[in-house]
Amino acid sequence: MSEKNISIQTKTPYGMIAILFIGAFVAILNETLLNIALPAIMEEFKVNATAVQWLSTGYMLINGILIPASAFFIQRFTDKKLFMTAMALFTLGTFLASIAPAFGVLLAARMIQAAGSAIMMPLLMNVMLTAFPVEKRGAAMGMFGLVMITAPAIGPTLSGWIIEHYSWRMLFDIVLPIAILTLIFAAFKLKDVTPQRAIKLDIISLILSSIGFGGLLYGFSSAGEKGWDHVLVYGTIIIGTLALITFTLRQLRMDEPMLEFRIFKYPMFALSSAISIVISVAMFSAMILMPIYIQTIRGISPMDSGLLMLPGAIVMGIMSPITGKLFDKYGARSLAVFGLIITIVTTYYFSKISMDTAYSTLVILYTLRMFGMSMVMMPVMTNGLNQLPAYNNPHGTAMNNTLQQVSGAIGSAVLITIMNNKTTAKAEELAASAMNNMSANAAQATTQSASELKQQILNEAMLHGINFTFFLSTLIATIALILAFFIKRVKPSHEAYTGGEVDEKQLAE
Repeated sequence: MSEKNISIQTKTPYGMIAILFIGAFVAILNETLLNIALPAIMEEFKVNATAVQWLSTGYMLINGILIPASAFFIQRFTDKKLFMTAMALFTLGTFLASIAPAFGVLLAARMIQAAGSAIMMPLLMNVMLTAFPVEKRGAAMGMFGLVMITAPAIGPTLSGWIIEHYSWRMLFDIVLPIAILTLIFAAFKLKDVTPQRAIKLDIISLILSSIGFGGLLYGFSSAGEKGWDHVLVYGTIIIGTLALITFTLRQLRMDEPMLEFRIFKYPMFALSSAISIVISVAMFSAMILMPIYIQTIRGISPMDSGLLMLPGAIVMGIMSPITGKLFDKYGARSLAVFGLIITIVTTYYFSKISMDTAYSTLVILYTLRMFGMSMVMMPVMTNGLNQLPAYNNPHGTAMNNTLQQVSGAIGSAVLITIMNNKTTAKAEELAASAMNNMSANAAQATTQSASELKQQILNEAMLHGINFTFFLSTLIATIALILAFFIKRVKPSHEAYTGGEVDEKQLAE
């Protein structure tokens, strides 16, 4: 097997990392930027809600298919070629979306965007693991967390403001020049810091991976809209599960797997993955439930609902690099435990919100919750990646990103289903109670008052469903807290990218 070895970095390539950061930021920002614009797109292209939802679902599916393959791409191609290709695809997709004359063109443009963005996050993580020594990785990954968490949080607020004042196409027009400039700078400034190996892509593994992860993501993402008894939901989940089992067994038998599942033999990586999955599910509860509560029940505008979440995004942005430095000094366990306690307490208080909870109270609770979560995700993930030998970094980053995509989709679907079931049951109970208590005079109520009563019952029922789901999220976060007590600080073993053992003298050379 031929190899291309890159020498160990003596100087951290900050310029290169800055370019990767900007590329990753606009790519992640683009994931949430379009959500508030969906009604305007429906109106312009005369499509229904099911069709327009594919602008988000399709984007996520392409990510779910390509992220597992990113380990292969990172090992096979140079950093510069890979980033240039990914950024070129993202830029092309953004341009096509901006000028899209029909819905089909816009959907294809989103798919092209997703093909580029899927590679950027794993590539950035892998470059940072290679470029920074272990004692500085916490601070570096803290900056990475700034991109990963802040971009999707800012998206709804920025999108809400743009949609109120401009056309939805402006969402792409703003991103396009940034993408073009990033591509130009990358052509001149980008260097290669990670090693490459002349490995071959196993086509069968790629097909199984695409069917497995794509099927699970589509099935669980569609459950909230179509219902669990719809053939497309349970059918794609079953097919995806079977394909994923076959894919995993195949990888375990291969000498050069597309995605290395044997990295779970490292206990801290396995533990960090488990905690990240649980936290992803808990984190999605607020991202899904808060907009429903704020806009549907309370009638607060999309712009104001986005502003409600903005302080939390800013706090997470400020805390990410600080948390990284604290991780370098104290390790992940103390940060994760403290952060999860804050997360659990604030999530519990969210389960107690009412029809007249003050806007300022919601802002404070959400901001404190984000403050707590800023201390958990990146330290836990970095601690797990630190235990992997260097040659497994591409597989570790690909596995983490894949698990977050899948757990986020599954968590969202399950939480929405639970909320809907509780809402329906409570609405029936309240309606029956209202009928029993209705007096003879009330029976003569006008259609308007009956309509108001129906809306009141629906809002109270939905609030009950949201409260219960937040309480369930509290219990889920508690599981993560229990797991966090088992975190141990680790140092990576000194192994070459090829998998062979080398001694300290060899590393120094």
